Amino acid sequence: MDPLRVAVIGAGPHARVHFSMIDREPDMTLVAVAEIDPDRNAQVRLDYAPLRVFTDYIEMLDTCDLDVVYVETMPAHLTGIVIDCLARDLHTSIEKPVGMSSHEAERMLSMSRRSNGKAMVSVNRRYHPEVLAVKNLILEHGGAKHVAATYNKPRTELFTFEREGLLPAPIICDAIHHVDLLRWLAGPSLEQAADFDEVYAYSRVGPRPGSFHYNATIHFDNDCQAVMMSHYDVGFRIQRAEVHAEEFSAYLDLTTNERRCELYKAGAVYETPLDFDSIGGPEFNETRHFVDCIREDKEPWSGLEDLVKTMRLCEAIAMGVKGRL
Repeated sequence: MDPLRVAVIGAGPHARVHFSMIDREPDMTLVAVAEIDPDRNAQVRLDYAPLRVFTDYIEMLDTCDLDVVYVETMPAHLTGIVIDCLARDLHTSIEKPVGMSSHEAERMLSMSRRSNGKAMVSVNRRYHPEVLAVKNLILEHGGAKHVAATYNKPRTELFTFEREGLLPAPIICDAIHHVDLLRWLAGPSLEQAADFDEVYAYSRVGPRPGSFHYNATIHFDNDCQAVMMSHYDVGFRIQRAEVHAEEFSAYLDLTTNERRCELYKAGAVYETPLDFDSIGGPEFNETRHFVDCIREDKEPWSGLEDLVKTMRLCEAIAMGVKGRL
């Protein structure tokens, strides 16, 4: 079977992560890249050698024979491009967040329902092998009773006023990774995330540009309770999560690529190694999952219908909602 013919729209920092995964995926070949910045285009030619490089993504879609497109642009530019790709029945990987709002995500979802192409959102924490192996262990112990996540960052230019109009609030644009991770860890099966029905959130903007603070408790409809904390303009980039079941707990440190996991059962350290074989191996990632979905005609775990829910939860936290939804 021939490799899937892949194009990437956008060649910024987020795209480079996907270039690396595409490059390592034997069932994909990079056919084309569309990027308006000539320096980025030149670097992509050197690093990944696509067959063709464009500055106009429509010209690329019109010219190239493609199976899959990765859309890796700023959130404000995402919706129209994704709709164009799905309207051509192309399988489409979408950078998070899903546009600027849940309304834009719903527009993409509407087109995906009319398309023969599959759509997957790049909330990559769902696909970390450590996360999947831990979720399996939690399910073996009756499912999650409590989950918590921390997503903190020091001062960054990304969320200062220079990017106003291109990005939604940080909890939607960036910390969505761990809002979504809470839904995933609380989910009733390896393939499903949990639905939420109640949120008590506090959202505050500090005195310095880029200073955002969020705290929320979330109730899921399977009675799992969650706590989310995300602060910007603080001391360090920290990304952690924990999940608890009956007599079983897991603490995940996702701050670096060397992800660490502490496991405990019935008051003692759980020393059995994580089972990666059952979830696709220690190198499993979202690109491998997307290929499997395309080849086997399955719906991706992080499809648009589910990510509309994550977007709505992020918006509820950003607005400081307190009560049932």
